[in-house]
Amino acid sequence: MGVGAALVLGAWFLSTRRAASYAQLHPELRSPFVRLRTPPFTRGVVAVMGAMQARAKAPALPDGVQVEERRIPGPPGAPDVTVFVYRPPNLPAKAAAILNIHGGGYVTGSAASYHPQSAAYARELGVVVVGVEYRLSPGTPFPGPLEDCYAALTWMARDAEALGLDPARIALVGDSAGGGLAAALAQLAHDRGEVTPAFQLLYYPMLDDRTTLAATHDERGDFIWRPASNQFGWSAYLGRPPRMDTAPEYAAPARRESLEGLPPAWIGVGTLDLFCPEDREYARRLTDAGVPCEYVEVPGAYHAFERFAPDSAVARTFTASALNALRRGLGLN
Repeated sequence: MGVGAALVLGAWFLSTRRAASYAQLHPELRSPFVRLRTPPFTRGVVAVMGAMQARAKAPALPDGVQVEERRIPGPPGAPDVTVFVYRPPNLPAKAAAILNIHGGGYVTGSAASYHPQSAAYARELGVVVVGVEYRLSPGTPFPGPLEDCYAALTWMARDAEALGLDPARIALVGDSAGGGLAAALAQLAHDRGEVTPAFQLLYYPMLDDRTTLAATHDERGDFIWRPASNQFGWSAYLGRPPRMDTAPEYAAPARRESLEGLPPAWIGVGTLDLFCPEDREYARRLTDAGVPCEYVEVPGAYHAFERFAPDSAVARTFTASALNALRRGLGLN
């Protein structure tokens, strides 16, 4: 690591202090790792994370799962989009499929870093999985990242026969910003009418830029994704700071007035997650609009807790709920 990177990380860690909400954590999620508030994401921290990610070794895949890197046509006037296609052993004909959209606050992360998760979906469920390497903000603000995801979705439907998948059984899956993109993609696909996703699985989705404008967050957001990180992420994605009066259509899915006709959904979030109120409200509005929606709220859980404590019983239960919802949503039961 260079001197500049070391200084950035040093400042990052020095900015921490004990988390006021630590006592509210689920007992299985308490550890020295989360005693301190997570430092906020900044442009410098994101740059260091990107450099570290670029040098990281590719994670191992489950036995028997094949992954292929492809370049597909991007949005009109935009570069091609990189996707990863995962196939399990003994894939059935006209298999169900998942478009997996990685998280990272719209500013970091990669489809490649989600190899284990995407491959696990393929093996566990017996489906085709496509991971999309959408462009990140602030280099590419809205609508570029969403249009990259739409390009991947329409490619899956258009090339369904060659890919061995059923275009009527595609689920949109995403966590955090990826969950926000999946929710926005469900709306965009509904309105454009070219592809009809069968299901949307949203892990603690980043749905509402107006959360950045709240005067208080009731001690939510101490861990992993802080209010300052949320301000940075939304500002990067929108290309300007959030404001209460308006946001571009499809940029913040929670702002959509009518949710009627959207695909059935599963939404899961922890009570200490900054996104808990917006996710709870979106789930309520989906249900009120006649969209089947299973909402799972985990007491005392922080943002992305199942990634940081995957062996805890509470994380295993949460993940099992999501997988069971996918099975039902894709007709795999």
